[in-house]
Amino acid sequence: MESNSVSADLHIILNDICCDAGHVDDLFPFFLRHAKQIFPMLDCMDDLRKISDLRLPPNWYPEARAIQRKIIFHSGPTNSGKTYHAIQRFLSAKSGIYCGPLKLLAHEIFQKSNDANVPCDLVTGEERVYANEDARQAPHIACTIEMCSTNTPYQVAVIDEIQMIRDPARGWAWTRALLGLCAEEIHVCGEAAAIDLVTELMYTTGEEVEVRNYKRLTPLTVLDYALESLDNLRPGDCIVCFSKNDIYSVSRQIEARGLECAVIYGSLPPGTKLEQAKKFNDPADPCKILVATDAIGMGLNLCIKRIIFNSIMKPNINEKGEKEIDLITTSQALQISGRAGRFGSSFKQGEVTTMHRDDLPQLKEILSETVQPVKAAGLHPTAEQIEMFAYHLPDATLSNLIDIFVSLSQVDGLYFVCNIDDFKFLADMIQHIPLNLRSRYVFCTAPLNRKEPFVCTTLLKFARQFSRNEPLTFDWLCRHTKWPLAPPKNIKELMHLEAVHDVFDLYLWLSYRFMDMFPDAALVRDIQKQLDDIIQIGVCNITKLIRASQPTAASGATAAILEEFPLSRTARDSRLMSGLQGANPPGQPPKGTEALGERRGKSLKGHRSARREDVKIPRHGSLANRLLREGLLTQEMLRQLESEWQGQHRNGRYGPGSKREDRDSSRETGKKKK
Repeated sequence: MESNSVSADLHIILNDICCDAGHVDDLFPFFLRHAKQIFPMLDCMDDLRKISDLRLPPNWYPEARAIQRKIIFHSGPTNSGKTYHAIQRFLSAKSGIYCGPLKLLAHEIFQKSNDANVPCDLVTGEERVYANEDARQAPHIACTIEMCSTNTPYQVAVIDEIQMIRDPARGWAWTRALLGLCAEEIHVCGEAAAIDLVTELMYTTGEEVEVRNYKRLTPLTVLDYALESLDNLRPGDCIVCFSKNDIYSVSRQIEARGLECAVIYGSLPPGTKLEQAKKFNDPADPCKILVATDAIGMGLNLCIKRIIFNSIMKPNINEKGEKEIDLITTSQALQISGRAGRFGSSFKQGEVTTMHRDDLPQLKEILSETVQPVKAAGLHPTAEQIEMFAYHLPDATLSNLIDIFVSLSQVDGLYFVCNIDDFKFLADMIQHIPLNLRSRYVFCTAPLNRKEPFVCTTLLKFARQFSRNEPLTFDWLCRHTKWPLAPPKNIKELMHLEAVHDVFDLYLWLSYRFMDMFPDAALVRDIQKQLDDIIQIGVCNITKLIRASQPTAASGATAAILEEFPLSRTARDSRLMSGLQGANPPGQPPKGTEALGERRGKSLKGHRSARREDVKIPRHGSLANRLLREGLLTQEMLRQLESEWQGQHRNGRYGPGSKREDRDSSRETGKKKK
């Protein structure tokens, strides 16, 4: 009543209500007017609901619905020959398209086809390679699945790793390919867990599914004993880790024993992964051990005798986009284990075990379980749908448009809307830059890791220069990345080189969407190949880089070591870095190691609690960074903890030791009383 901002007519209504001359319902028209200002979609809700109705995705692809397609599902475990049979049909067809989840897989099919005298083009988000010198399109194409065309007719299409249709981030690409490819025959390859969903989806399009089942071509044995010590490694062993820190730790321990190892993890460039795989596979090379993440699960042909799980806990992204640390799934365990004893390699059978004895029963249980059936296929709003939303809501930001779309969208039980957190992150990041909606949408779909600040900053600069209509030239990019770059001297520099490689990928990705504004793709591809060679040098010397990244405790940088390399359980058990946490005699296990093994339970709860116990580090900063990386701590929680930490510090209490100090203080008080 005393507010000056209340309009005269509302002031009168409020006054009438206070004097019992009006009814509270008289406020409703004013509330509705306010609500429409805050939520402008209320005026066009029916139109928006129609636009965001995702209940009939098959109808989005009229060209595919106009032909009767034959669907053949090649079902089987890793190393069963299912993809081989599909590719044989692809090669014998007059025209065909292969759709795979990785650039490495698309490149492999591209090479196989051309080696078999079947002209085939390569199409990825960052690259176009034509089989014909005059750049005429070949009748066969190998592509990453996001790049497949739903308008071009083919005789045969191959969709690899169909179980990824459930992926929270990328599942929409498999749904689009399955429903939209215009091919007479569609050969789908993947786990049996996806058969029922694919059959149901094809039922809605009126197409039948023929299932061909395959069995593993070589035997795979789960061993009854764990490795327990790196001294027990044999040629052909592959240690699988689920974090870079464990990769660094394990590889250093292996080389400390006089053994050479190859290293493969997800953020390495494809060329470096292939070189490391070639080094490991080469019988004449002294490198006989591989340390890798689950990046080996698909896309690389490796001569592995035995898979050793360093841990069976893995960070995962759930449906809400939140990071969790949980037991690996049966699907993940089978995919990784299946890399051992590849058909046609020098090892006629494969073996699987764990690094730690107490993980082995749990791994056996995981591998014995049936893979959970794939229940739903991913969907993602298209640029056209968002443009129609923007027509009705011209003042809304792109991030808000996406939020409103998802909240209003309707899907039936066979589908789900993919996680759009990465899209929204980029939309918010470039919101202040003046771009038209279609360009803004393209920038937000750029494939990048939002945890890489250098890559995100570069995208921001790309968008800003693009908005000013200033071409992003080769010279500009070289200045920004400080090219040419030297081989890395430590791990931090290696990680920066990987980020620069991602920046070059980003430039190439944008160059195929905005050719005039990113005109120097050929030059950038040349220096990217040079950078790949530089990164290979760094990876070949990775243990030297780790040592260079670890100054001595005497220099006062112990905290920096722990911050950059939080010690894994393997590192602590072996005590190769014993100087950081107190000296133990060489070869003697640290006190409490056996007790730790006994404490670790076999249940999921036991594993979770044990892993949290394992990552405790006696430094505030390093623990905070570790928890942030693993998604167990948010920035808001960290700020609150810092505030509490400072408060305790001012009061003379120091975090973990405060309880002990309180007890000591109470004892002193007790003595004085006595």
